[in-house]
Amino acid sequence: MGITLMFDKLDAVESRYEQIGMELTRPEVVSNNEQFRLLMKEHSELTPIVEKYREYRAAKNSEEEALGLLDGGGLDKDFKELVEEELKQAKEDIERFSDELKILLLPKDPNDDKNVIIEIRGGAGGEEAALFAGSLFRMYSMYAESKRWHIEVLNANETELGGFKEVSFMIEGSGAYSRFKYESGVHRVQRVPDTETQGRIHTSTVTVAVLPEAEDVELEINPNDLKIDTFRSSGAGGQHINKTSSAIRVTHIPTGTVVECQDERSQFKNKDKALKILRSRLLDAAQREHDEAIASDRRSQVGTGDRSERIRTYNFPQGRVTDHRIGLTLYKLDSVMNGDLDEIIDALITHYRTEALKAEES
Repeated sequence: MGITLMFDKLDAVESRYEQIGMELTRPEVVSNNEQFRLLMKEHSELTPIVEKYREYRAAKNSEEEALGLLDGGGLDKDFKELVEEELKQAKEDIERFSDELKILLLPKDPNDDKNVIIEIRGGAGGEEAALFAGSLFRMYSMYAESKRWHIEVLNANETELGGFKEVSFMIEGSGAYSRFKYESGVHRVQRVPDTETQGRIHTSTVTVAVLPEAEDVELEINPNDLKIDTFRSSGAGGQHINKTSSAIRVTHIPTGTVVECQDERSQFKNKDKALKILRSRLLDAAQREHDEAIASDRRSQVGTGDRSERIRTYNFPQGRVTDHRIGLTLYKLDSVMNGDLDEIIDALITHYRTEALKAEES
């Protein structure tokens, strides 16, 4: 983005921001709940850009004042040194704010503010993989709780030792998808399983899929394209939880996508949850297909990560977690497993925004 174009855009953003501020004071807007909500949302989205732009302008003013004093001459030694220090600081601030503004002006992922559906499945490693799937579910749940987001289990297939062959759950909260979307992929664990008598380290894998919640208006599913079967809910080891056929299996015939849900005793609730997962899976698949069609050479960008790719290793003997996409290693595995994910997620956001900025400028 050219520098002139960038500042033209910033001026337009600030003008719109001020216009919205005036609109929000009008009684007819305040009394219209939907209009007021939409304007407040837009105002909130523009606020960080406008605030940073104003910081940038303040730094430019400081630079101009310092240059004016130095060009005028006649300053004593101590005051001149003070002005030169202010000029140096202003130049550093200008450069930093300019870089931050470029990132803030990048196109926003339309899914970022949505709720998120996370699906965790045990991969290679049998029971140990299932146990680690449970560990990841706990990790994500604790992270969501730290953000005061709501967690709802949609489907769970538990094992006898307390792990999960698979577990699907929704996290409801503003910006949930923007934080969790980097978790899609293969997570590898290296540790000594509780069942291991010789103390040998085992390597297992778990696959995580992260889907933005699909709204009804985004994806219309033809009921004739669905095959819905009922069966009895089963727990660990296949033991029947109840004698009614409350579990639901939904098959989307055109794509062959199958979703099962047996977490609720109510057939209606299980069907509702299964359709929620199905809708999000189909929307995610459609978006991925669209991304491939228009930008096959930019697969590493945010939102197009390959779920078959190993993204992170959790090494318990060394207390180490490594994110392979950005080469980040932290020796704080215990706190990470207890939901302390912000350092990893912030580093990923910075990395992918930088990559997107390079692509934008190329």
